[in-house]
Amino acid sequence: MTGSQESPSFRLAYVPGVTPAKWVRIWNERLPDIPLTLLQVTAAEAPGVLRAGEADAGFVRLPVDRTFFSAIPLYTETSVVVVPKDHLITAAEEVSLDDLADEVLFHPLDDVFDWAGPPGEPAFERPATTADAVELVAAGVGLLVVPQSLARLHHRRDLTYRPVVDAPQSSVALSWPEEATTDLVEDFIGIVRGRTVNSTRGRTAQPETQPGRKRPDAAARQKPAAGRTSGRDPRSRSVGAKSTKRGKPRRRS
Repeated sequence: MTGSQESPSFRLAYVPGVTPAKWVRIWNERLPDIPLTLLQVTAAEAPGVLRAGEADAGFVRLPVDRTFFSAIPLYTETSVVVVPKDHLITAAEEVSLDDLADEVLFHPLDDVFDWAGPPGEPAFERPATTADAVELVAAGVGLLVVPQSLARLHHRRDLTYRPVVDAPQSSVALSWPEEATTDLVEDFIGIVRGRTVNSTRGRTAQPETQPGRKRPDAAARQKPAAGRTSGRDPRSRSVGAKSTKRGKPRRRS
């Protein structure tokens, strides 16, 4: 494992929809001398950024290549359909993909879902980004299914959303190259997992010993001190002798 001394800073990538502020705040409280740099990347860019060493770890969307990356799944998002506020769908608390079968649904090029087949009627073109697709939804020419965090990220006053109960879901994980598990990565893992400041790195500290001295093992600690008979306290011997003396019959005068 690489020592933290070789990393003067910690670089954290994150994909749209993830809000790393809470973890960054805890990092700054615990490690004020190690600056944390944030790098926002698209979901598609995240694996390449981590492979290239441009970030030490990142909040990514699963799946990732587990032969190269370590990953700690954090949560799975609710999928929602983004619609204009005056759309008929807003009358329901939740919808299914069948309810969207006759709707034009945008499938942007940065879509985070791995659709076997996109639902609904195909749009006239694929928007380049989710942000572009949201603009088209606001224009009233179609709808968009996204993880809830992206619906919130691109919130507009004239739009709302409803959960889609049977849509694919997107999960977020903390990920990093397994061969680059540095001390600082371990520190950040501890923060994300909610460890206390005394157990941030998840490594068991070895007890300190004085130079040139070995820690006595259990057998050595139980060895009798000099001047004592093995396994017996001298005081117990005197008590035993006294008891024997008191047990002798007295001579009659």
